[in-house]
Amino acid sequence: MTQIIDYAAIADAARDGYINRVISSVNDHDVHISVMDAPYRWHFHPNSDETFMAIEGTLVIGFQEGDVELRAGQLLTVPAGKPHCTRPGGARSVNLTVEKKDAETVFCAAPR
Repeated sequence: MTQIIDYAAIADAARDGYINRVISSVNDHDVHISVMDAPYRWHFHPNSDETFMAIEGTLVIGFQEGDVELRAGQLLTVPAGKPHCTRPGGARSVNLTVEKKDAETVFCAAPR
């Protein structure tokens, strides 16, 4: 059955802390909504690219080479195997993320 997903309502209900929830699936990929008010630790996905779409606020994606800022309406794909971390660029950020179902997450140390 086709169902409308109101991701804005999900984001509005998440006023404190961090959520990362699968809200839909497309073929062999999941679409997540992520609401964050604090950093998420360094990690990589060895078996999946990860696409971030900023919906609200600014999402900062840290890489060994430096940070990238995504503003609402912007999109960035992180290739499989590339270490990164995410954090809000202000008090809070909301983004949609697409990655393979059951994508493996490997936590790693921050680059020096």
